[in-house]
Amino acid sequence: MTDPSYQPAAPQPAAPLTEADDRQWASFAHLGGIIGFLPSLIIWLVFKDRGSFTNSEAKEALNFQITAAIAQVAIQIVATILGVITFGIGFLFSGLAWVVIILSIVFSIIAFLKAKDGFPYRYPFALRLIK
Repeated sequence: MTDPSYQPAAPQPAAPLTEADDRQWASFAHLGGIIGFLPSLIIWLVFKDRGSFTNSEAKEALNFQITAAIAQVAIQIVATILGVITFGIGFLFSGLAWVVIILSIVFSIIAFLKAKDGFPYRYPFALRLIK
């Protein structure tokens, strides 16, 4: 059946990223912001201990994407309240959500291009929720 002297092998820590891989995953964390905060979160959780550049850039991307998501939800809540109060005219306020989406895409692409070249990028506005 089972051998009582059998000891399972301890999990080995993952190898550190090379400089090129570190830059690649850091840039992907920013580029993933085009579709939301999930790619940045996954990259940060998987590679945070393997590369310092990926750790810092994925946190920066994740903070920005969370900030953008909060802004979109807040805009929709305010637009709904204004829409009810003004009998529909306030729903035009929800167009600002598109501005947030477009800015998120533009800043994600800019950050991707900077990180791809090995330069750290700080978004112009982001809540620093993950430190």
